[in-house]
Amino acid sequence: MPHPLYDLLDKLDDAKIHYSLSRQRPGSVLVSVTVVGQRIEIDVFIDGHMEVSRFLGHENIEGGAELIDSIIALG
Repeated sequence: MPHPLYDLLDKLDDAKIHYSLSRQRPGSVLVSVTVVGQRIEIDVFIDGHMEVSRFLGHENIEGGAELIDSIIALG
């Protein structure tokens, strides 16, 4: 029986959507997707359920190197 993670990756591959995989918490794999105007984080858990967060925004240039410094300072 295929795991939902592989089904998701196959769908993204078929759609030619780039993604990256990482581990942020135990028992899940984070699939990070960036498409025009949005960033999507999909946590796929060992039991197959998924939690999806979607961040919508514009793609305007907001600054230069100084913006990076201010973002890092907030972190």
